[in-house]
Amino acid sequence: MRTELVSEPGDPGRPNEDFASVALPASGQGGALVVLDGVTPPSDGGGCLHSVPWFTARLGGALTELTVSLPDVPPAGLLSRGIARTAESHASTCDLSHPRTPQATVVMARWSPDSVECLVLSDSVLLVESPDGTVTAVRDDRLDRLPRSALSSHTVVDTTLRNKEGGFFTAAADPAVSSRAVTVSLPRDRVRALTALTDGASRWVERFGEGLGDCVGVIREGARGLVRRVRALERGRLLGGKKHDDATVVHVELPSA
Repeated sequence: MRTELVSEPGDPGRPNEDFASVALPASGQGGALVVLDGVTPPSDGGGCLHSVPWFTARLGGALTELTVSLPDVPPAGLLSRGIARTAESHASTCDLSHPRTPQATVVMARWSPDSVECLVLSDSVLLVESPDGTVTAVRDDRLDRLPRSALSSHTVVDTTLRNKEGGFFTAAADPAVSSRAVTVSLPRDRVRALTALTDGASRWVERFGEGLGDCVGVIREGARGLVRRVRALERGRLLGGKKHDDATVVHVELPSA
């Protein structure tokens, strides 16, 4: 099995708010990946004493451990437990009811000799490559379906859309949000490789219009090459929102089933 992980901050002067891990159980059977994209907090801190990197490290660490220690619990159940564990660690010091309490997008995948289980919450993406080279995306497209006018300000988003019915969902402090995640289970022999991308890296496809297969092909030659190409395109074009964003790529080529 070959794995590669690259994570680069959007601004070298700011902490990287992404989290990424690959875990291999001591049994040698299967494995898991976890990728989180932390949501940049508002200027008032979102009612929390802790930084977004603190939150993504806590939640990402919990999910990494749970994916391999509880193989019989489905991914949504693992996400629920990870959110609950993380919330408990700072509930006594922070206002977890604040709409911008530290939160993150989530991609998880776990593979065994028989199956590959996938989970995506919010706008990070998981690419699944089949043995014949076909690449499909596991996405949570709720945010993409919202009209741009609905995203006109942070205040409107936070009061009407963030973690609300009819809006979009992220992993924050409510374990019940795990039921909103997109989950897919595939037979192990239908998956050759998995690639998780935060939106700073998936811009290659979603903003710049490159193909999914081309994206995986670039990553197979070296994941850092994808991030470099994204940065070059960002420098050459006018973009709404962040000019550069934290960009994380985790690529796993599974052994033959």
